[in-house]
Amino acid sequence: MDNGKTAHSDWTAFDAMTDAEATANALADHDNPPATAEQLTPSRRMPQVRVIRRALGLTQEEFSARYRIPLGTLRDWEQGRTEPDQPARAYLKVIATDPERTAQALANGAA
Repeated sequence: MDNGKTAHSDWTAFDAMTDAEATANALADHDNPPATAEQLTPSRRMPQVRVIRRALGLTQEEFSARYRIPLGTLRDWEQGRTEPDQPARAYLKVIATDPERTAQALANGAA
């Protein structure tokens, strides 16, 4: 509907609908169906590698070298192309919890 006027919602009509009518209308909208229970389930909180890295004041290259994460992998995580698997998520939690001791443990370990 493009008649040069801005479309406005008719909230009076909406407020007058019963729950059953609102549900029926939502189900009838094939372009925007209501979310399923699965879609509404909160997703697991995942450590945000970019947030961790920036909080430490490190570039991608520095973070990659310090924590021995391949640079390409780090970039893929930060740009959302891939997500860390379960062991990587656990490792990121360790880094976020104690970044200095994590780096020290790596420095003291085998090369």
